[in-house]
Amino acid sequence: MATARSIAVAQTCPVAGDVQANLDEHVRLARLAAAEGAQLVVYPELSLTGYELGLANGLAFAENDPRLASLLDVAALYSLMLIAGAPVRIGSRLHIGAFILAPDRTVGIYTKHYLGAFAPSASRDGVIPPAEATVFHAGELNPLVRFDGSVAAVAVCADIGRAAHPQQAADRGAQIYLASMFVIPSDFAGDVAKLQRYAAQHSMMVALANFGGPSGGLAAAGRSAIWSESGEVLIQLGPAGAGIAVVSEDEQGRRVRAVMLDDQHAAKDA
Repeated sequence: MATARSIAVAQTCPVAGDVQANLDEHVRLARLAAAEGAQLVVYPELSLTGYELGLANGLAFAENDPRLASLLDVAALYSLMLIAGAPVRIGSRLHIGAFILAPDRTVGIYTKHYLGAFAPSASRDGVIPPAEATVFHAGELNPLVRFDGSVAAVAVCADIGRAAHPQQAADRGAQIYLASMFVIPSDFAGDVAKLQRYAAQHSMMVALANFGGPSGGLAAAGRSAIWSESGEVLIQLGPAGAGIAVVSEDEQGRRVRAVMLDDQHAAKDA
């Protein structure tokens, strides 16, 4: 194994529109991941606000938003890269963004390239979120994430529906594909099949971070997971609840670990 690395997916249960509560959960999960030796943690799509499109304009983050301070603090303290989702305003346009928060307190931004929409059959309690294009603009920002000799690329939800997206990541040298998503139960099998295929096709480790509780009027599938470069599932969380799944690799081999927030003292090796 050329490079020692340890990555984590964080499964969150967002509180609708409560940025502070969601930040607190992010920090707790980051600390759990750090305790397991993680170097990078990826959170779900719009993880800091929840998938609340009607609230996105009022809750939008600036490019260097002071609300990110607690995440930058934990990134610096534990030498973690954090990939956290939020609506972000760049110029006059609102995007679905993923903040890339580095241990040196620098902030990068990935903006979702391909906007999505849920079918009416996906509604929960009769609520159907508006199509993303009615709220957001598609983005083009696409920085690679470099940490401890490894290179990762970010995708946000519907981005994985375009095979060119992971292909471009591989062409740019990415060894890891970080999918920050909100996947509902009816879409889960199809999205997982894509991610497994991309892992094997491009010899990339693939990580899926999903919500572990409902958001925006929709149920979440949970089951955040990490796949090997051959498409083998290495670790997967359950369908509900907040927690982390970590895969660590070094010259001694591979270790996987899962920890749930509501059961921290019963962490389990998978």
